[in-house]
Amino acid sequence: MFDAKELRRVMGLFATGVTVITTRDGSGRLYGLTANAVTSLSLAPPLLLICVDKKAESHPHFLDSKCFIVNILSEHQEELSTRFAKSGGDKFTGVAYQLGRLGTPVLDGTLGHVECRIVETHEGGDHVIHIGAVEHAEFRGGAPLIFFQGKYRQVKAE
Repeated sequence: MFDAKELRRVMGLFATGVTVITTRDGSGRLYGLTANAVTSLSLAPPLLLICVDKKAESHPHFLDSKCFIVNILSEHQEELSTRFAKSGGDKFTGVAYQLGRLGTPVLDGTLGHVECRIVETHEGGDHVIHIGAVEHAEFRGGAPLIFFQGKYRQVKAE
């Protein structure tokens, strides 16, 4: 049997951007989690793909709300990433945000965000894969927060 730790070590060589994916439950309570399993899936039609751990506190609320926002973190938002990577608690206390068009949080200070309505959900081992139809996107720009070999990194934006 293949060693999952080895897969994690090898995949850690793939540098990724860092995002906080936000959603809400049926009553409007806000949820979010740090993720780098985010992919632009299609431009025509515009689709994104996110992967959410089934053990994540926010997991069932993606199914409730049928929407999410991918907030792309800037180099100055490592603390925000760490906050949303932890389980439990009200992660939004003291965090500046506005509600987007779908009633889901758009975090202040990010490089940009993409608002999606979930159109398909698939099982993927210990994760769920949500495909979102893009309803709105906003570009702000700046230098990104990067994750590489288990650590946060920064690169200079051109």
